[in-house]
Amino acid sequence: MPPPPGLRERKKYETHRALAVAAVELVAERGLDAVTVEDIAAAADVSVRTFFNYFASKEDAVVIAFPDHLERTERAVGRFLAQPPELSTMDALVAVMREEVADVGENPREWLARMTAIKKNPALFHRAVTMNAQQAEPLTAAIARRAGCEPGDLFPSLLLAVVGGAMSAAMLRWRELDGKNTTVTELFDEAVASVAAGLPDPKRTC
Repeated sequence: MPPPPGLRERKKYETHRALAVAAVELVAERGLDAVTVEDIAAAADVSVRTFFNYFASKEDAVVIAFPDHLERTERAVGRFLAQPPELSTMDALVAVMREEVADVGENPREWLARMTAIKKNPALFHRAVTMNAQQAEPLTAAIARRAGCEPGDLFPSLLLAVVGGAMSAAMLRWRELDGKNTTVTELFDEAVASVAAGLPDPKRTC
């Protein structure tokens, strides 16, 4: 997704992205405990004071890839609700999540490093889980709205868990393959197709 229009907003976006990429690369290489805020700021060529204008901690710098992450969730909800009515609720959600997966594929090195850093550092894993939970609430409400049920019903949270699980499985497999010979989008499509088919056992050869 391109940076926002307007010089000031574009500079803010670019500074956030520079800090996020620097944090990801340093932590993936050295480990979280061996990286300081000063290291991240220096790698992004900004001051420590500037760092804290964008992030509350080095953990946030690794996990929050985009400065408009909350707005991105709102836009995803809007795209989901605007999907053609003839699509099933699942197909509508898959279409929107596929766009999110495609964004990951545009910066493979960064996202592979981010996933490696999160896997190796429990503090980053817990921060990522917390952020994902915050994003899940508006999506669950949107699923309920489109499906014509209550947010507290089983279906909205179950559907999000299933499609989100397909996305997570695809990204984990992509990281295991080090992003080679396939794309995260292809793996997501494969995972969704398997779910839609009822998760049949893979064929085994002797």
